Amino acid sequence: RYSSMKDYLSELDKETKKALETFYGFSEGKSKVRRSADEWNSTESDFFKHIPLLKFEDFSRTVTDLRSGQKRKIEGSVFHKDSSIVNSGDSNDIIGFQLCDANNSSDCALYTFSSGVNAIQEWYKLHYMNIMAQIPLETKERLSYSVDDLILTCFFDGLSCDKRHFTRFHHPLHGNCYTFNSGENGTILSTSTGGSEYGLHVVLYIDEADYNPFLVTSTGAKIMVHDQNEYPFIEDIGTEIETAAATSIGMHFTRSRKLSKPYSDCTETGADIPVENLYNKSYSLQICLHSCFQKAMVDSCGCAQYAQPLPAGAEYCNYKKNPNWMYCYYRLHEKFVKEQLGCQQICKDACSFKEWALTTSIAQWPSAVSEDWMLRVLSWDKGQKINKKLNKTDLSNLMVFYKDLNERFISENPANTLVILLSNFGGQLGLWMSCSVVCVIEIVEVFFIDSLSIVMRRQWQKAKKWWNNRKRDQSGKPPQASDPERQGHDNPVCVDEDLPTFNTALRLPLPPDSPLPRTPPPNYSTLRLETAFTEQLPDTLEVGQH
Repeated sequence: RYSSMKDYLSELDKETKKALETFYGFSEGKSKVRRSADEWNSTESDFFKHIPLLKFEDFSRTVTDLRSGQKRKIEGSVFHKDSSIVNSGDSNDIIGFQLCDANNSSDCALYTFSSGVNAIQEWYKLHYMNIMAQIPLETKERLSYSVDDLILTCFFDGLSCDKRHFTRFHHPLHGNCYTFNSGENGTILSTSTGGSEYGLHVVLYIDEADYNPFLVTSTGAKIMVHDQNEYPFIEDIGTEIETAAATSIGMHFTRSRKLSKPYSDCTETGADIPVENLYNKSYSLQICLHSCFQKAMVDSCGCAQYAQPLPAGAEYCNYKKNPNWMYCYYRLHEKFVKEQLGCQQICKDACSFKEWALTTSIAQWPSAVSEDWMLRVLSWDKGQKINKKLNKTDLSNLMVFYKDLNERFISENPANTLVILLSNFGGQLGLWMSCSVVCVIEIVEVFFIDSLSIVMRRQWQKAKKWWNNRKRDQSGKPPQASDPERQGHDNPVCVDEDLPTFNTALRLPLPPDSPLPRTPPPNYSTLRLETAFTEQLPDTLEVGQH
């Protein structure tokens, strides 16, 4: 609530209005008349002392200081916050501020903006975070909107809902935010039918008159659909809804899963990432990047940046305790954007994630014929709390629902596995070489197993020969021919180390001093002549000499 924060922001708002009057010559309720530097309050402003606002006179380094009105040359690196392209319009439109190292005043950096709106908002936001960092969390929650103030009516799945279904969490810049169906109380609501009648239907109280005019310049609300275990980065990917309108958001749910190593460089749970999760939610790439930057901020600047969770043992930055934190923060953020901090190299995508595709449609609400009675009834319902008649620009009608209950699942599968590889290999061999698994086994046997056995056998023969020679040398006796253990392949005449064949064995000479082997003739009974006749035939008689 801006009204409840005015006591903390009164000095900052006063200096911001002075800056607008000096730069652009206007103030609230007065004509456009530029103020001179002499009309400034004689007391020096701490806000302009820490971050002086400057206006470029030309594209050189000549600037005009807002408070003193003096022109001077500046030194240091120039960073264009709106874009990497220098503004090509009138140089008088370029406004920025200078940040210097508190320990070395000559080390400065100038941050420029092509629009005065962006420059004033960035300058205001820095001081706003510095002030809010010094206020206790309980006080900030009390000064923000309660769920009863924010939500006028609530329906889900055709039934009424109330504040018991909403969980509060405090956002550093937006204040109190509320999560519907967070599941922290142990109960998760579900719907069994698609369509707008069975989704979430709420009417929000925006209270446009109580907005901070310098922190935000748009009116409405931000919403985000997310899983119960997912942290809502509502400032990054939130959907804005406008006032005096009925916003219908239809959803399609998609669950995606990527393959991890070796197919991609994603992480399953983030346990393998050397970055502490400061959000106490399931891992995501955004959580890792924000946590990594916050850790680098604490290590480099000695304090934590206010817009992100506080690490253990650290405290938020403010220039009373940390006068150098703004310069350190901008320098560190510049390295982060240029991917020189190492966070983009350390953090990885999550392998599994959920996403909701949103389709938004807007209609005028309330209609001209129903505006009168509807505003009267809502004003009567909340009259005791807001003490005024509601205006349609203070209200926003929101419907969030599933278009259908079909869940789309996207997963990655490997194009080739070991089984598929072997199948393709065997198919190609059979197609082009008529080769089967048995053929491959035989080839392996011939070229590998048989070759190995031959090599091993030759090594065994050499080792055996060496062992026999060693035993003979130790005994000092020559080998005896009558050695019963001597076999044909132990013939010392053989010089070939391979076993002899049958033909080569027949041609081997006898070893010296060895008796000639004798083989007795065969004793075959078939060689004996048996007389088959009792008398000798005449024609077989021997013929003598006449």
